[in-house]
Amino acid sequence: MNRVPLTRLGPGLLLTAAAVLWSGGAQAGLFDDEEARRAILDLRTRIQAADDASKSRSAELAQTNAQLLEQVQQMRRSLLDLNTQLQAQRDDNAKLRGTQEQLTRDVTELQRRLKDMASGVDERLRKFEPVVVQLDGKEFTADPDEKRAHDAAMAPLRNGEFDKAAAALAAFVQRYPSSGFVDSARFWLGNALYGQKNYKDAIAVFRALVAASPDHPRAAEALLAVANCQVEMKDVKGARKTVDDLLKAYPKSEAAAAGKERLGTLKG
Repeated sequence: MNRVPLTRLGPGLLLTAAAVLWSGGAQAGLFDDEEARRAILDLRTRIQAADDASKSRSAELAQTNAQLLEQVQQMRRSLLDLNTQLQAQRDDNAKLRGTQEQLTRDVTELQRRLKDMASGVDERLRKFEPVVVQLDGKEFTADPDEKRAHDAAMAPLRNGEFDKAAAALAAFVQRYPSSGFVDSARFWLGNALYGQKNYKDAIAVFRALVAASPDHPRAAEALLAVANCQVEMKDVKGARKTVDDLLKAYPKSEAAAAGKERLGTLKG
């Protein structure tokens, strides 16, 4: 009968085999007592070694599992930290977007205010910048306040308010004696006085215009207006003399032609 080596049996089979051999050793005659003891000791040694190996393996597996568990927990903590950081970054980005949007609005508002301020400054500067004026064939520069004062003084005359016009124009001439408007203002002041039938003062104003600016485009009209005032004052002789002066000084003017016609109607 062939014998199976004990080393090829598993731990469970070894125990079974040992029991069988032990119980029937004397009857079968396979082993003597010494051999049986050695087999049992060898089997025990193998079983103990297998048990120790199993325990060692279990300990290794437990340690490996613990390490894996620690690694998993570390990964979870890392992921949690990463998620926390990502959320914080999102919050920071949202705050930055809000801050940027607010800064954009603030810059836009500041630009609008600066534009309004610049426009206001330009408008105020324009109030002080000289303006170019063309009047009675003349071109000159005048301060904005000066022009506004002249226009305001002329407004009542256009409405036929001779008393208001005379007062405003007289005030303008006194306030701006060197103005480019002054000759025109004198001429219309004379007309306002004429409209008030204040012929004496009208004559003085018209003559002042002719004396100050004999080349003024309205100088000839001013002399004719003097003659008309003299006629109204029944000073025919003086009117004739004024028309003669008009014809000599401005022979080609329309006022001279009108003076000739008027001269024919004068008697005395």
